[in-house]
Amino acid sequence: MTNVNNLDGVFEPDLRLGVVSTVEATSVRVNLHKAGSIGGSLHRGTRYGLGEVGEFVLIETELAALLGRIIEVRLPESERLEVSRETGDGVSVNALARVQLLGTVALSDLSVTAGIASHPRLGDRVYSAPDTFLASVALRMERGEKQPEVTLKIGTINSARDADVRLTPERLFGRHCAVLGATGGGKSFTVSRLIEECLHFKSKVILIDATGEYRDLNAHTSHVYLGTPTGEPSTATKCALPYSGFTESDFLALFEPAGKTQGPKLRAAIRSLRLVKKVPRLTTAGKPGLLVRANRRKQEILSEEAKPEISRLLDDPTSPFDPSKLASQIQEECVWETAFVNRVPSPDQWGDYDGNTFSYCMSLLTRINGVLVSKALECVFGANQGPSITERIDQFLEGSNRLLRISLEGIYFEFSAREIIANALGRYLLQKARTGAFRKRPVVVFVDEAHNFLGRNLGGEDSQYRLDAFELISKEGRKYGLNLCLATQRPRDITEGVLSQIGTLIVHRLTNDKDREVVERACGEIDGSAAAFLPTLEPGEAAVVGVDFPIPLTVKINEPSTRPASQGAQFQAYWTNSLPAVRVNASGDVPPPSSAQRTK
Repeated sequence: MTNVNNLDGVFEPDLRLGVVSTVEATSVRVNLHKAGSIGGSLHRGTRYGLGEVGEFVLIETELAALLGRIIEVRLPESERLEVSRETGDGVSVNALARVQLLGTVALSDLSVTAGIASHPRLGDRVYSAPDTFLASVALRMERGEKQPEVTLKIGTINSARDADVRLTPERLFGRHCAVLGATGGGKSFTVSRLIEECLHFKSKVILIDATGEYRDLNAHTSHVYLGTPTGEPSTATKCALPYSGFTESDFLALFEPAGKTQGPKLRAAIRSLRLVKKVPRLTTAGKPGLLVRANRRKQEILSEEAKPEISRLLDDPTSPFDPSKLASQIQEECVWETAFVNRVPSPDQWGDYDGNTFSYCMSLLTRINGVLVSKALECVFGANQGPSITERIDQFLEGSNRLLRISLEGIYFEFSAREIIANALGRYLLQKARTGAFRKRPVVVFVDEAHNFLGRNLGGEDSQYRLDAFELISKEGRKYGLNLCLATQRPRDITEGVLSQIGTLIVHRLTNDKDREVVERACGEIDGSAAAFLPTLEPGEAAVVGVDFPIPLTVKINEPSTRPASQGAQFQAYWTNSLPAVRVNASGDVPPPSSAQRTK
């Protein structure tokens, strides 16, 4: 047996808790030596349970050490009735612990790998894993010849002062990251902490702040916002998102054409507006910027559309047009396909206006006009809304600031404006990534409240349009140096296709069983035993799991220096009782307040 006393204090005699009594494929059972003792054991200022559920252990074998976690403690059924109130007073009990095997620790250099190199034998000794060793597991899984220079300190093991958990950006963001957790679990604190750690280095981070709760971040930060938020810092810049950044599918999602008439007419109107923008001479006097078809010869227009350079422009969904003329152009599209000259059909000429078709499009025209003047989309279609947000993104990428915070708090949910605008921003970043702009300086995009933006389908039953920009980033962004960090309290609302691309998950308390099932399916390295611990996590405590972190570890996240504005209503501060004490009458009813009390 290897002399374990020389392995940097990993196998401490005081932390020995038992021996292996049963060996299975993925777990072992351990005879516990101190299960009947009062409390745990204090070792070097840190408490160890020496056989408590959730505790990480090290199993000493002949060839290596195995890292595991206790998932069950029990007595043999024959001895269950012997447990009494005196058992905890040092009375010896024959307790058994079931340990899930997680990984292998090389005895030569204490490097950690996922999987089981060799199973233990009966009688192998089992120790509580020291907190300092657990904190170093992530770095011990790195395969470089030298220790990485850039590490992010995200928290500690059991709040121990000398057990800092550090992760490399490659392992944390390399295959994207997700911060999951129910309300009050500490998700916002974790996002703020991760961003602050990134800002210690020459990073480029873009934060899409859905609710404005990260407005107090200041160091190395540029603040921009869309719409009309409240409480933005004085240094923040109001920006616009030009409608030229929208694609045809964005307009279709906004205007939601219904039935078999509105969709084709809307697409035809967009195509016509692109054509007159490129070939202005096709417009008609008295109707500038419009393509009039009524009673017009078809060849005049079709010959222009057939030109290769024009045809490519018309078929490009990103080609710009003037949306302010869209409603009027739809009316120009509502014409008869064939004209009648002296009651003789003339197929080479369009006919007069078709009132029936136009009536089918009236609801679409109403919605278009409503969208164009909507307060929710003022940053897109309004005038004098500030510099372009895409230009500010470009300036940030070239400048010295390390964080660009884009606030969407001031954008209303009307017409799905927030979702469509966020999708347009994601698509712009992906387009820049495809040009190679991020290969030498990777960019991490934090998306708060990600369930509002990912995998959304807009439109009616006849036509649906998928907002898939961030889904595409999750699938192909990392090869271009564009990485995501998603934060959400509703994992079940994010498609499994996105979660399956996430390499590391930081999971706070999840009480909904459907949310836990989604996390379990998305991460092949976490099974039902590990997922069972998620509802019991304390606020600020998180399980770090994933493809890039196959050994699940529970971490106490360090509180950020800048607290996000995510607190709820302060009832104690504002619901102070200014009325005199209320007396209950004999019947048990509370009498109505007097006129003086009502005045107060």
